[in-house]
Amino acid sequence: MVSALSTVSVAQEQQQDVAFAPDTNRIKSHLFFLADDLLEGRDTGSRGHDIASLYIATEFAKYGLKPMGTDGYMQSVDFRKATLVQESPALTLTRDSAETKFKYPKEYLTGPDLLNTDTSLQGEMVFAGYGIVADELEHNDYDGLDVDGKIVVILSGKPKSFPSEMGAHLASGSQKAQYAVDRGAIGMISVTTPTAEKVRPYQSRLSYIHTPRLAWLDESDKPANTFEQIKGSAFLSEGAARQLFDGAKMSLDEIYAMLEKDETPKGFDIPGEISLNKQSKHSQITSPNVVAAVEGSDPALKDEYVVFSAHSDHIGFAKTVKKDNINNGAMDNASGTAIMLETARLFSQMDKKPKRSILFVSVTGEEKGLLGADYFAHNPTVPVENMVANVNLDMPILTYEFADVIAFGASHSDMKASVTEAANNAGIELSPDPWPEQALFTRSDHYAFVKQGVPSVFLVPGLKSKDPEVDGSKVFGQFLSTNYHKPSDDVNQDFNWDAARTFAEVNAQIGHTLATQEKAPAWNDGDFFGKTFGK
Repeated sequence: MVSALSTVSVAQEQQQDVAFAPDTNRIKSHLFFLADDLLEGRDTGSRGHDIASLYIATEFAKYGLKPMGTDGYMQSVDFRKATLVQESPALTLTRDSAETKFKYPKEYLTGPDLLNTDTSLQGEMVFAGYGIVADELEHNDYDGLDVDGKIVVILSGKPKSFPSEMGAHLASGSQKAQYAVDRGAIGMISVTTPTAEKVRPYQSRLSYIHTPRLAWLDESDKPANTFEQIKGSAFLSEGAARQLFDGAKMSLDEIYAMLEKDETPKGFDIPGEISLNKQSKHSQITSPNVVAAVEGSDPALKDEYVVFSAHSDHIGFAKTVKKDNINNGAMDNASGTAIMLETARLFSQMDKKPKRSILFVSVTGEEKGLLGADYFAHNPTVPVENMVANVNLDMPILTYEFADVIAFGASHSDMKASVTEAANNAGIELSPDPWPEQALFTRSDHYAFVKQGVPSVFLVPGLKSKDPEVDGSKVFGQFLSTNYHKPSDDVNQDFNWDAARTFAEVNAQIGHTLATQEKAPAWNDGDFFGKTFGK
């Protein structure tokens, strides 16, 4: 692996005369069009998102970029959409010939089933702690348990002692399902915890019970990332969980007491049986990714790709009686898409192109679970082994002149040195992750590339402001509390176009650094994500 210093020195030599001059009027035009009411919030599979995708493809064509989709610039993605019949869920605990019927959604939640329209689950229960198997941390909640043909009952979340980003992966829903499937379980019941209630109270989850569930379809029309062996799942409130553990080896209060000391209780059988029945409705929708490339100049390296990604979808209409019910998604993520488009234009107009090719991927379905990026990562239009790096742009807050950028995930690979040098070329600095506990490295589209072994960063403006009167962290927090996923995330926000220009410049500098440095980016020696996913 090339050292960070040698990577930077090569980049320095090759970037001395490189300058980018983003056009703020173009960025503004892209953002204002994509966030217009006409596009009705760009929901995945909607006409509004189709219009956005066509606009993006047309801009790529205008710049002379090479089409890299499966149909010109487009890569159509078929999705199965499942919605839960709200009157249908029935969850019953049978113990000592007595039945306890839990109330939906007051006491438990269950989502739509992507595989079956009629769901039926019945079986004995085994408590399996957090339901995590992590050899790296010498942690195995299934040690000594027989869950074959049974329903596992697990705590939501992870132990407090787990490293944040590694822990977020190990404790993700898909990983917990895989651990259960590998050991023969047929169902999963998750239980809320005091930590979960602080982060996301049960009551707040009720706002999402009507939300559809989507999965992209593979060549055999099977929904991706699903497990046929798991016949059903549910999430229990504290009240319902208390009843479930009543008469078991440990009470819920005893389990919670152990969690407070960051101890994980050993698993045990739970007396009785549980049954879950529900109905789902299925439909199919199609929504495109948009893919284009600026071809590299080096005969040997042009088959390697630095990938920029940004999601073009948002969440559509809001459920509100207010007159403004369109979630325009100006910051999330018309801003990131606008920056990516301007970056594409800047590279297209360079007299001397970078050595490596640069791939621009506008992805759909991010708001539905990073689905468009996951589809592209599994069905790439260039060989996945030729993707050397991914720079993801998601929700840059462009309302103040920032003096730094944050690249979530930079510490996992030698991209940190490249990003630092590129940021310096744009007159700003790279700052460390200010919220490591939130594990943002695992929560946007770049993570689909990470899981295919591609070193990646998630780039956003930093919290340091060039204006001493502006507190960047306060501005960011205000956006999250006031406008995030709300109709007020529209073009009436107080945009700072100098910030947009700076962000486009540093983004282009990063792409140029990665596309011209001698060695392709590499995972750091011993890094968890590199060891887990590196090719």
